[in-house]
Amino acid sequence: MSAKRTRKDRETARETAGAPADEATTHFGFRTVGEGEKALLVRDVFDSVASRYDLMNDLMSLGVHRLWKKAMIDWLRPRPGMTLVDVGGGTGDIAFRFKERGGGDVTVCDINHEMLAVGRDRALDRGLLDGLEWVCGDAEDLPLSDSSVDAYTIAFCIRNVTRIDAALAEARRVLRPGGRFLCLEFSHVVLPLLDEIYDRYLFQVLPWLGQMVTGDRESYQYLVESIRRFPDQQDFSAMIEAAGLGRVSHRNLSGGIAAIHSAWRL
Repeated sequence: MSAKRTRKDRETARETAGAPADEATTHFGFRTVGEGEKALLVRDVFDSVASRYDLMNDLMSLGVHRLWKKAMIDWLRPRPGMTLVDVGGGTGDIAFRFKERGGGDVTVCDINHEMLAVGRDRALDRGLLDGLEWVCGDAEDLPLSDSSVDAYTIAFCIRNVTRIDAALAEARRVLRPGGRFLCLEFSHVVLPLLDEIYDRYLFQVLPWLGQMVTGDRESYQYLVESIRRFPDQQDFSAMIEAAGLGRVSHRNLSGGIAAIHSAWRL
């Protein structure tokens, strides 16, 4: 594993990131960057916040993310022998909930070494040694065999991947026929008054809180912008269907601040 870069290194990378004229581009928050740059920039964000990831989610959701994750596991209904890949879940939060609810073996796949290290330490602290595998891998190119898991979960991660369509295609590839896809993500508020209040919180309060609590305003500014750039519930449903998954549906949480999207490998 390469050494963790300093905050100055990360800020320099963000300031100089840009796409060569002949390179495909994508978005890093509200900025346009080369596709090859985004994974590095996102990794730096989560290197910075890995040890404070639960705090980050508490700040971004006012603590409600814990109820949202419970709602996703409730909808999944884990059972003995059900196998799961949790993508982008390096700190283990979804995996632990799945195991505690009676699920089977879990592969936690995350592109970020720092996040996986936090998850492994938390598993040791909880005495969870069996049925958990920690794998460093890319959501767009999962190190799993075709049709190898019963369920695929991804929570607060898919908006950070470079190519969402590629990540969705990988979800379909690794699911067995009849397997379940569940994605929990910040989404688009469906209540007009709440939308205005939440927008003000996101852009005026959250980066300031990130600076005050963690000393890292830049990472929180990116995360705010990534929320606003993510497709709304209907557009994301269409992307899931385009990836070949069926019976797509979604549930809004807290007025659409977050949403769970469900689909099946038919």
